Formats: sequence, C-alpha cells, structure tokens
Amino acid sequence: MKTVDVLIIGGGSAGLAAAVSAYEEGVRDILILEKDRFLGGILNQCIHPGFGLQEFKEQLTGPEYAERFIDMVNERNIAYRLDTMVMSMDDKNVVTYCNKSEGLVQIKAKTIILATGCYERNAGSIALPGDRPSGVITAGLAQRYLNIDGYLVGKRIFILGSGDIGLIMARRMTLEGAKVLGVAEIMPYSNGLNRNIVQCLVDYDIPLYLSHTVTRVYGRHQLEKIEISQVDDKFVPIPGTEKEFEVDTLLLSVGLIPSNELFDHLGLKQDKTKGALVDQNLQTDIPGVFSCGNVLHVHDLVDFVSQEGKMAGKMAAKYVFDTDRKSDRYLTVIPGNGIGYVVPQKLNVGRIEEDIAFKFRVKRPLKNVFVSIKQGDKTLKRSFHQVAIPSEMINMSLPKTTSFDEALLHVEVEEKR
Repeated sequence: MKTVDVLIIGGGSAGLAAAVSAYEEGVRDILILEKDRFLGGILNQCIHPGFGLQEFKEQLTGPEYAERFIDMVNERNIAYRLDTMVMSMDDKNVVTYCNKSEGLVQIKAKTIILATGCYERNAGSIALPGDRPSGVITAGLAQRYLNIDGYLVGKRIFILGSGDIGLIMARRMTLEGAKVLGVAEIMPYSNGLNRNIVQCLVDYDIPLYLSHTVTRVYGRHQLEKIEISQVDDKFVPIPGTEKEFEVDTLLLSVGLIPSNELFDHLGLKQDKTKGALVDQNLQTDIPGVFSCGNVLHVHDLVDFVSQEGKMAGKMAAKYVFDTDRKSDRYLTVIPGNGIGYVVPQKLNVGRIEEDIAFKFRVKRPLKNVFVSIKQGDKTLKRSFHQVAIPSEMINMSLPKTTSFDEALLHVEVEEKR
C-alpha cells in the first residue's frame, strides 16, 4: 500500500494553501487529490475581480487568485492528481481513490486534510413549488456554463435568493445582454455582502424583493413564468401579494452546504453548519484528520478560506513531526446569545501553540453591538461593531497565553445600552 505524510482531499483555495503551508513547515511527502480537471476549484469560474485584497494586497479575479497558489504548488513540486475521485476513507487514515491513469488506489496517510469545499442547494432541497421544466438551475452552475463553457443559459432571468453567487450572476447575465427582472429573498435582509448588493443590483437597477419567495413555477417543458409572493414573519406566503414574471430561466442562490460525504465513512460529528467539529488547530475528533475551508463552514471571502487552509497545513505538519501523543484535554466553545455558530467548537487546552482564532456569524442583522468571548462571568475579549450581519463572518482571537479553567467558553452578542 502506498503511504504519504500529508494527504489533502480537494485542490481548491483551502487545499492549495494547506499544501503550501505544510511544505513550508518541512513536510515534503504531500499529495493533493482533486476531482476536477484543474486545480483551483470554484475560483476557476469566478472571473470577476474582488479576490486577494487581504492575502495578496491587490485585487484579483478568481482564476488569477488560484494561479498564485497553483504556481506555489508547482514551484515546490508538490504532487497532485486531477480527475481523481475519492471513494472512501476509514478511521485508520486509509483512503481509496480512483482515476483513469492509476485505476483504483489505496493510500495510507499520516495526516489527512479535508478541503472538499461546498455545493449549492437545489430546487429539490427547498421543495420549490410548481412544475419541473428546464430552465431552473443553480446560480453557480449557470456561472460555470457561462464563464467556462461559454453558454448563456437564458435571456429573461429571475433569481431566487440573494447569496453572493446569485448577486454576482445578476450582474454577469446583465452584462451578457440578458434581462434580469429581479431577485427575491425570503429573509427581510439580504444574505449577500453589502458591496455586492450595490455593485450587482443597485448599479444595474435590478429590483430586490425582500421577504418574498417563489410560490409557483410554470412550464410544461421549458420554464415560462414564475409567481412570487410576500411572506410573513413565519415565512408563510401572504395571499393577495402575488406577482408574476415571464421568464425562461430561474437561478437559485439559496445557500451552500459543505461537501461532507466522506464524514459518513468516518462517523465524524457535525455541527449545525454541516461541517465537522474541530479544535483550535482544526483537528477533528479523529486524530490526524483536519478540516478547513468551506467544508468546515461556508466563508464569505476566499482570503479567509486560504488563511484557514494555511493553519490546517501548519497543524498537520506539526502532527507529522510530533512524537508526543499525550492525552488531550478539551474545553467546549458554545455559540451564545445572538450567535448562529462558532468555529472552533472546542479548545485543546494542552496544545495551544498559536493565537486562538474564532470565526462566527450573528443570527440576524444588528447595529451598535458588543461581541464578547466569555468564560463564566469573566470576559476574555470584547469588541464593538456598528453593524453585524449574518452574511459577514466575524473574526476574533485570543492570545495563546490565555489561561483557561474548566468552565465553558461562550461567544455572545449584546446590544449597546
């Protein structure tokens, strides 16, 4: 059976950053497995600018951002396999994968980094009401068709959901000559970044219907029209608020889900984000298995994905060289008042080697709030935010010298009085 020190599943922004980081920490036996034909992941179809401001201090397109890391991988002669599907893995760190050139391969790794990204919710997952004609597709798939394959999926477009991909595609389709009739969002606020609301909708006079959803799809073979309705505070459509739009395409931008299919092979515990439970070193419940990027929790900026990948690579390298397998002691981290989720979900207090980075989101838009990390009645860190919205991840950190007792840690938000 083949062996490797660090095996990385996923060759997108998280996996590439993890590989480079592990190499910089002294690991040379690294292998990346990527299911697509190219390294780079979703970045290859994101041809708009806006990437890299934090990581490279300049504005790049998605392919340009990916190319920076791909060049780093190639310069270090880090091995990778493309068109490769991981079939299974077990709790002994044995991974089975297959591709055209090698066939079916089993490989045992000292450490594994799960960097498989995420996928889009589709019409079935949201029980979209009405007919099932062609012309109803996810926004990310439409982006791939247009930006990679060169196919314009429609001429009269409506978008359900105000996630960033949907907003960006509203602009992209408009620039390609299509008519985008509107964007409906079931929440009373947008789920996209504010800059995308302005640059993709406001700048192109595309209406945003907040507290609205699609209540009917019409079309025997090809999509002909849709009906949207306003919803109440329990997301129930309000009779008499219906509006109809004649369209040939409905794009769905209704959320992303971590690609966690391999978790079932390992029996990994999952958080409400559908990602794995990890400690501050991004290690899962299985020793030597790490997780990072959008398979852990969906990020708003690719720069943050790369930063997390770097941390996973660094910690995986430390695990490779660490001969001290002493027992660990964990402290639980809980999302408190107003917080939707927090990563990490636990602290390995015996292995705190870096400043502890916490990432979390608020449950609803808030103004003039304090966000705190608390241990019992003691506040370890507190910061003020004029605006906190669910679409923008909040980052806070504690020094590695912070002392912890046996109490739980809480991350919570409170309005300024």
